[in-house]
Amino acid sequence: MNIYVGNLSFEVTEQDLKQAFSAFGQVESAKIIKDTYDGRSKGFGFVEMAGRAEAHSAIDGLNGKELKGRAVKVNEAHSRSGGRRGGARPAGGQRF
Repeated sequence: MNIYVGNLSFEVTEQDLKQAFSAFGQVESAKIIKDTYDGRSKGFGFVEMAGRAEAHSAIDGLNGKELKGRAVKVNEAHSRSGGRRGGARPAGGQRF
């Protein structure tokens, strides 16, 4: 199960995430999202855990807990939508 981890300190590493989440079960991967230009953390990441029960346990156990000085936000990750929804219209509301 894929887990979103937000409000990360810029000092948190992917190894730190693995270590924190491994207390709740098997961690498949941990990824901190970084700026493509300067490589600096964007303050959020994702952890993939093997089992749903372990993942929910980690979410309950870590949401709001402090990691390197910041209270992290932890919840189930949801996939981003692939584009606009519904009938988006151009500026001015005209249809073509």
